[in-house]
This record gives sequence, C-alpha cells and structure tokens, in this order.
Amino acid sequence: MYATRPYQRLHAVEYAKKWALDRNPLFQDFAGCGGDCTNFISQCLFAGSCIMNDTPTFGWYFRAPGDYAPAWTGVIYLYNFLTSNMGNGPTGVETDIASAELGDLIQLGRQDGTWYHTVIVTGMQNGDLLVSAHNNDALDRPLSSYTYDAARCIHITGVRFSIPAGDCCFDGMLDGTSIFPTPQQTAAMACYPAVEPGTENGMENETPAPRPADILPGTNMPETQMEEMSAGGTGDLAPGDM
Repeated sequence: MYATRPYQRLHAVEYAKKWALDRNPLFQDFAGCGGDCTNFISQCLFAGSCIMNDTPTFGWYFRAPGDYAPAWTGVIYLYNFLTSNMGNGPTGVETDIASAELGDLIQLGRQDGTWYHTVIVTGMQNGDLLVSAHNNDALDRPLSSYTYDAARCIHITGVRFSIPAGDCCFDGMLDGTSIFPTPQQTAAMACYPAVEPGTENGMENETPAPRPADILPGTNMPETQMEEMSAGGTGDLAPGDM
C-alpha cells in the first residue's frame, strides 16, 4: 500500500541552483552521450523526494554509471513515469505554463511533436519563469529566452511511498491479548485489506501502470529509446537545438 507526502520544492530548487553550472560527482555526466538535461532534472527531483522507484526498466532510479532507468535520463520517459507512476517516487500532472510553481518541470518540444529538453523552475521575475538546466547549462535563465515550438509543464503533485501493512494492532487489542501485532501478523503483512483509491484512509492498491513490452534483450531500455540513442541521444537536448 502507498501513501503520499509533500514534494520538497525548496530542496529541489536549492539543489538545482547549486549544481546547475557544475556536476555532482555522485552521478554520471551524460553531456557527451545524448545530453545531461534530464539526468540533472532527475537529480533535482530526487533532492526533493529522496525516494527512487527501482522497478526494472520502467522505474526511476540511478544506481551507478550504466545502471539507471530510461526515465532518469530520457525526456519522454521521465514524462511518462511522472504522469503514470503508481509506485514509489514523485508523481506529476501536465499543466499549462502559467500555473507552474517552483520545483515544477518544463519540457520543450518541436513542431513535429517531439520533446527534447527538460528544465526546472527555480525562480520567477517580472512575469517570466526562471529555469535552471544542463546542456546548455543555465542558472535562473528566463524561459522566454529559449527558442521552442511547444512547451508543457509537469506539476509535481507529491511523493508516493510504500507503507508496511503488517503493523495492525486491532485484533490483539480487541480480544485483550496484545497492544502490538504478533511477529506472525507482521511477517504475513495481513493487517489491512486492499482498498480502492479515494477511500477514507487515502491509501491505494498497488496497480502497475501499463508498460510496453518491447524491451531489447541485454538492455534496460525499450527499443524506441535505443533507436533515439542511435539517432543522436536519449531524447535530451541535441547539439544545435539551443
């Protein structure tokens, strides 16, 4: 079962401002292999959520160079993850640019419908959004200074995390035997029945989002992402786009 906690927007913004013009040695730099923009934004999101989703291939995680989810580095895959995530990690919804808040994401696109760049909102000035990004590195750059055909905002709505279901005390309290659950109850994690979204306790069933099945053998990427990489990147900013 899952609950949702607030996204720490100011943590994400503080991280973005510190590392926008530099590289955190804890993470791989993708500047030379498709673009570092979404990798950097994922770092900012993680600074504001402190939880990854380790679902193979379709989650959102970075463990080490070469061991990361497509959603950690790919523009489209990050959007898909955030807007459909039913497991651990941050969640988001697409909104218009005018409703963007600090710590929200902006993705830029071309006329042909492709999305190629992700930035994070780190300020507001004279009615313009200030954003920070990698490739090209930017700190509090006015969004209006970018050239793009389309833009969308991903408003981060919260951070989902799993709750152990084996901490029930009701049965023991009811029959007067124990305040705390037995080890058998805890091990079985059978205290609370599954509930539907929107019920009183606010918890949701674990319902995996629909996922494509076209994973290339020996990789952690869908075939479409491998095609993007062979064409010049992981869906991040390509040279000459800015």
